[in-house]
Amino acid sequence: MGPVSPEEFDAIRNAFHEKKARKNEFLLHTGERCQHFYFVYKGCIRFFKVTEAGDESTRYFAFEDTFGSTLVSLIEGSPSPEHIQAVESSHLLAIHRDDFYRLVDTSQPFQRMYRMVLENAYITSQQRIYGFQTMTALEKLQWLLHRHPQILARLSSRMVASYLGVSPFTLSRLKAEL
Repeated sequence: MGPVSPEEFDAIRNAFHEKKARKNEFLLHTGERCQHFYFVYKGCIRFFKVTEAGDESTRYFAFEDTFGSTLVSLIEGSPSPEHIQAVESSHLLAIHRDDFYRLVDTSQPFQRMYRMVLENAYITSQQRIYGFQTMTALEKLQWLLHRHPQILARLSSRMVASYLGVSPFTLSRLKAEL
């Protein structure tokens, strides 16, 4: 990211506030406007939708040292299409939307960090979208084991299955095949 002066670092640090989230606590519900951008210091938060049939579809897990937000809602100020939930007891750094955009407009180090976050989010989503379109269920699980082993180690099979787009039964069967 490059060197950051003490003044710039203080301006960025002071814009964030600490947030502790209990396991299963919702930080945002579908339909609410996303007002925060999160950095996960400890724990894990997930981003997911619930279908009309009651099935969950997980888009993303943010673990330690990762940023996460419902960017469409944060950027557009529109209702969120998904929930944000702490799936473990989590320690987060949160920045309010207004402070976030003030820093984007005034701080070059923060602009660079934001660009890196957007680029990484785009690359990750493209890899997952296009990869998952052509992969078998077993290949999806192998991809997950290779790229994100902490997901399988730390989260419930139900959540992992919702991320892979398979049923918990299928996930159990696939694990047995490995």
